[in-house]
Amino acid sequence: MPLFSRLLPSAVSAFGLQSVLALIFVPQANEKFYDLGGSLGFISTTLLSLYYPHLKLKYWDRAPYAALPPITSFAPRQILLNAAILAWSARLGTFLFSRAMRAGGDSRFDEIKHQPAMFTGFWMAQATWVLLVGLPVYMVNTLPPASHPRLGPLDFLSVGLLAGSWLFEIVADHQKASWRRRKEKKEHDEKFITGGLWGVSRHPKYVSVSALCAPVFSERLNTIDWRSSYVGEVGVWTGMWLLSSGSLRAPFFPKAAWMIAGVSPLLTWFLLTRVSGVPPLEQSGDKKFGNDPKWQEYKR
Repeated sequence: MPLFSRLLPSAVSAFGLQSVLALIFVPQANEKFYDLGGSLGFISTTLLSLYYPHLKLKYWDRAPYAALPPITSFAPRQILLNAAILAWSARLGTFLFSRAMRAGGDSRFDEIKHQPAMFTGFWMAQATWVLLVGLPVYMVNTLPPASHPRLGPLDFLSVGLLAGSWLFEIVADHQKASWRRRKEKKEHDEKFITGGLWGVSRHPKYVSVSALCAPVFSERLNTIDWRSSYVGEVGVWTGMWLLSSGSLRAPFFPKAAWMIAGVSPLLTWFLLTRVSGVPPLEQSGDKKFGNDPKWQEYKR
């Protein structure tokens, strides 16, 4: 299908980079660069999907006078989406990489990194994550700039959801880092953070703005079950998907293209709530503080 052939460069980029990183770090049993590799995968795949036609024209077809266009030559929707994914990737990558370096590694891979086949599988899984979660942006980048529709009310709401969710995540990270610094300086003796955004959710990085705007009341009167939604990253990727949907409904794409791109927020939700996000954090918390009455109260 034409759609999938146009996405082939993005797939090659996503899996190519992770394969190279696996060849370097699997023999070393080195997991410190794993999260950074994921962020670099998003950045390289995004830029390739945006500039691929021009790169092909310049370096493969050897067309005379071919040049890379300025960013302002792209459609406003493309500029917003690409700026968002690049900024999100750069912040996440530097944050996780610096944390891994400070900690001397990533405890998730303590056993896995010594099993080459399984460790390689994790790098390939990361490539799949890069490809599927970034899919709305890569798809939008295949549409010529002149073919994109104008931005409308839904697009501005999408940008608000995206920006608000990302800001929520940044503030949560800042509050947690500040809490840890104060604990190291012995300015408090709290076992776990419960202040700020962490007072309304044990996983504020994963709680979307949409979830906070529509809390679900539990069976106990006048209490709010903030645990009804752990997905905050989903706020970011839902915003990107909604922002992309205006262009993905263009005649250039199959009718179901915008629904195919919906795999991005759905996969993010699944991973965070069922695999690598909330479950290990909850298990770790229960293991460390399970008998602590304050922890039991915090979990209510």
